[in-house]
Amino acid sequence: MMLLHAETLGRAGALGECFQKAQPFRHVVIDRFLDETFCDELIRAFPPFDPSRAVNEHGERGRKAVVPELSRLGGAYAQFDAMIRSREFLEWMGRATGIPKLLYDPEYAGGGTHENLNGQDLDSHVDFNYHPSRNWHRRLNLIVFLNPQWQASWGGCLELLADPWTSAAAPPCTSLVPVANRAVIFETNERSWHGFRRIEAPPECAGISRRSIAVYFYTRERPAGETTASHGTLYVQRPLSGRIQAGYTLEEDDVEELRALLKRRDAQIKFLYERETEFSSLIAGLVRSPSFRIGQLLTWPARAARKLLRR
Repeated sequence: MMLLHAETLGRAGALGECFQKAQPFRHVVIDRFLDETFCDELIRAFPPFDPSRAVNEHGERGRKAVVPELSRLGGAYAQFDAMIRSREFLEWMGRATGIPKLLYDPEYAGGGTHENLNGQDLDSHVDFNYHPSRNWHRRLNLIVFLNPQWQASWGGCLELLADPWTSAAAPPCTSLVPVANRAVIFETNERSWHGFRRIEAPPECAGISRRSIAVYFYTRERPAGETTASHGTLYVQRPLSGRIQAGYTLEEDDVEELRALLKRRDAQIKFLYERETEFSSLIAGLVRSPSFRIGQLLTWPARAARKLLRR
């Protein structure tokens, strides 16, 4: 069952041309992505914010909640799940991107409904590149926004960047206001940097949140030139605001921003330290293992011969 807007459904070829030409990496933006009545149903049935689903990679409870089990939400979300797993939709996605043989992820690893509360942001990052349990290559992200009202001045706009290390004042290559029924499809590779700046809704809209559905697609194979070692999501934390310079008097919002950046960097340093410790322990265990020692003995003649040849 295809629940795409009729115009979207018939434009796969044209969308594919836009996808191939887009910068800073291949992507395409589609307004009126879904049938409008169906999109309204998704908006009305969006699950309420659940703090127990707002735990980040560092085990901290934050202001972003994720519900991966779309089919279990029932109603419109079960219909959406049935659509994206269908052969018809996967083939449409293949035509719209030039990436054939796409696979649906029944686990929704990292995907599902995403809700970000006021004050939340998302550092620029590239996504994990292999499915965590199936060893498939991650190829495409599909994000469908479900916000009936949104202004660019509120922040939260999806930014696609060529270089996440540029100055905070440097504009992103693409900035997308997350308005309802706007979708973006973009490739997942080692340079598909994306994120969004802090949500700062006005006082009269303080209860608003940034809502979307995120779906990731995979393939069993990938061109050799695009294949790299497996890694998790890689973040580049945002630099200080350009307004913080010598002679500037800090406002309360500036102090809060500094605290948040320092806390985030501390958490990242702790995460990297723990990962390095775990990796070092793993290597040490391998070196001490009997099989490694046997391998060292078996390969000693070849290693000794190479040393003699270098003299």
